[in-house]
Amino acid sequence: MPQIRISEAARFLGVSDDTVRRWAENGTLTAQRDASGRLAVDGLELAKLARDQSHLPDDLARSGSSARNRFVGLVAGITADKVMAQVELQCGPFRVVSLMSSEAVRELGLELGSVATAVVKATTVIIETPPGKSIV
Repeated sequence: MPQIRISEAARFLGVSDDTVRRWAENGTLTAQRDASGRLAVDGLELAKLARDQSHLPDDLARSGSSARNRFVGLVAGITADKVMAQVELQCGPFRVVSLMSSEAVRELGLELGSVATAVVKATTVIIETPPGKSIV
């Protein structure tokens, strides 16, 4: 299993290194020494904790949909011209950008700081790994 160093784990979870160390001390995470002697946690265990602790606001406007990827957030940026607009949502630690008509921005009443939901349905999702990751 991949081992994730404490500082990296903290960055993934959006908490301090000290918080991850406390979680290791109280049993929330299991820590071990990695090959270079640094404290690390199991990658799968970290992923499960991240999933369990993720709490975005409920999407109160949710209707029946086949799209499973919904991100509730705040409008952090709008760049619009006469025809098209780029809308940026900050959904927890994630930045989601959408291109839409300027007319849609007006009809939806989108403005900086307003609450909105990004609904993503994609048949292509690209997953990358860090450089140097070997294929076994």
